[in-house]
Amino acid sequence: MLKIGVLGAGHLGKIHLKQIREIPQYQLIGFYDHDPAVAKTVSEELNVPAFSSVVELIKNVDVVDVVVPTVAHYEYATIALRQSKHVFIEKPLAGTIEEAKALVSLAHEANVKVQVGHVERFNPAFLAVKDFCENPMFIEAHRLAQFNPRGTDVSVILDLMIHDIDIILSLVKSDVKRISASGVSVVSDTPDIANARIEFDNGCVVNLTSSRISLKNMRKIRMFQKDAYISIDLLSHKTEVVKIKEMGGDDEEGMFSMVIDPGGGKPKKQIYLENPGVTPNNAIRMELSEFAQSILQNKPVIVTIEDGAKALETAFRIIERINFIQPE
Repeated sequence: MLKIGVLGAGHLGKIHLKQIREIPQYQLIGFYDHDPAVAKTVSEELNVPAFSSVVELIKNVDVVDVVVPTVAHYEYATIALRQSKHVFIEKPLAGTIEEAKALVSLAHEANVKVQVGHVERFNPAFLAVKDFCENPMFIEAHRLAQFNPRGTDVSVILDLMIHDIDIILSLVKSDVKRISASGVSVVSDTPDIANARIEFDNGCVVNLTSSRISLKNMRKIRMFQKDAYISIDLLSHKTEVVKIKEMGGDDEEGMFSMVIDPGGGKPKKQIYLENPGVTPNNAIRMELSEFAQSILQNKPVIVTIEDGAKALETAFRIIERINFIQPE
């Protein structure tokens, strides 16, 4: 069993505390929050010990779960890594690219497991279709949310779009070639709605739209690849896979078959639908549980610290393009 401590008892930190208690591979030692009033309230509500010192908590655990605001990720993760503790760290990995690179180096030096909390990798809808995504060449993602003051300390790119950036980078096995982007600050000091176009060396093109000032919530990804269209609704956990295959001589064209005749003597093609089964799960519990398995079985983590750094770097490139076109 792994002794684990949580740094941060805000909205997401409380969720982590509750989920960790349901994972048999962990023994929850306690948590730390910089606000004594919050620490006292959460400790009493969840019956979990609150530590008064980050260093003291880290000293007493095997695993550190970093769920503090992004600006403090580097500071707290550095303390944990220098004590050779395994670290789960919420997304985004750090507040700057330089901090992210430093954490990657520290993780390698410490020779410990580090996983970044890009939770959509564990979304049941994504898990259901990811094996169908062989070589997507056009991807469109929309992530829209109703306004919530929580998270507005960073731009919508680091708050919301980075989820889709991580998913895309995990699917497209190619380097980013070019990025163009635009964004608008509406209610906060950083962009609240943004659109980005990412072009990859292999020819894949991705169009991302994220907003935190929408009237309704939406988290959808559509992908197109050779002979297939894949749709993922990450919010309602629904999927759809449309495939096209050539009809052989033995294939019969039924009354309700969807058939394409390209003409010119070319074989007909049949369109057929698949709805991969979606197995319900708690994505946060699953990512934390998988991290425990990675440590105990000494196997690679699913979302590596390098993945987190790459997603952050791409996000900052998008932010740079938006800042570049802003009027003076």
